[in-house]
Amino acid sequence: MDRYYSFQGGYFYPMEEWYHYVLLITVGFIVGFINTVAGGGSLLILPVLIFLGLPPSVANGTNRVAIVIQTAIATAGFKSKKVSTYPFSLYLGISALIGSIIGANIAVDIKGETFNKILAIIMFLVILIIIFKPKIRSEDFLERTKGKYLWINVVAFFFFGIYGGFINAGLGFVMIIFLHYVSQMTLVRANATKVAVVFLYTASALVVFILNDKVNWAVGLVLAIGNGSGAWLASRVSVKKGDGFIMTFIVIMVIIMAIKLWFFDLN
Repeated sequence: MDRYYSFQGGYFYPMEEWYHYVLLITVGFIVGFINTVAGGGSLLILPVLIFLGLPPSVANGTNRVAIVIQTAIATAGFKSKKVSTYPFSLYLGISALIGSIIGANIAVDIKGETFNKILAIIMFLVILIIIFKPKIRSEDFLERTKGKYLWINVVAFFFFGIYGGFINAGLGFVMIIFLHYVSQMTLVRANATKVAVVFLYTASALVVFILNDKVNWAVGLVLAIGNGSGAWLASRVSVKKGDGFIMTFIVIMVIIMAIKLWFFDLN
C-alpha cells in the first residue's frame, strides 16, 4: 500500500512504468470489445488491475470508471447505427440502478468467491439454453416490451442490478440471453439494450465506490481509453455482422468464463 496515496473519493497510483499505460490501454481495448459484443471482460481486467498493485476492492471500483465510459460510447455507437430500444432500456436501467446500489454496498467489504461458483453454474445453464432452445427466426420476432413482459423484465433487472453492483463479471451474457428469449429481441437489439442498462447501473455503483474511497482514478481513466475504443468498434461490428456473430462470440466467452470462475479465484 506504500505506492498509493489515499484521498477523499479514491486512490491515486502514479504509474511509474511506461508499460503500465500500454498494458492498460491494450487490455482495455480487448475488454471493451468483449464486454460490448457479449460480456465477461471484467474477468480479464480485474486480475490485471490486481497485478498492478490495486487491492481487490479498489480494482473492482476502478473497473467501473472504464465500464461507465465504455457503455456510454457503445450506446452512442449503436445509436449511430439506428439501433435503440428507448424507453424500454431506460425502464430496465432504472430498476437495475436501484439494485446496483445494494450490490455495490455489499461489494465494498465482502469477497465474491462463493458467488463465482454460483455464476459459473449460471454460465453453463446459459450454454445449455443456447444449444437446446429452438431457434427463433428473425421474421418471427415480435418484441415483448410492454404490459406484463415489461414488468417481468423490470423485476428481473432489479436482481441483475444487485449482481452488477456487486462485481458485474459475466452479467452481460445473462442479460442478452434473457432479452433474446423472454422479450424476443434480436441479439443486436438485446445487445444495445444491455449496454444502455449497464451504463445506468454502473454509474450508480461507481458513486458508492467513490464514497467509500475504492477508486483509483489514474488507472481507471487510462483504462477507459482502451475500453471506450474497443466498445465503439464492437458496437458497429456487431450491428454489421448480426446475430450469428454475437451468438458465436457469446458461446466462446461463456465457456471460457465458466471455467475461469469454477477453477480459479478471481482475486
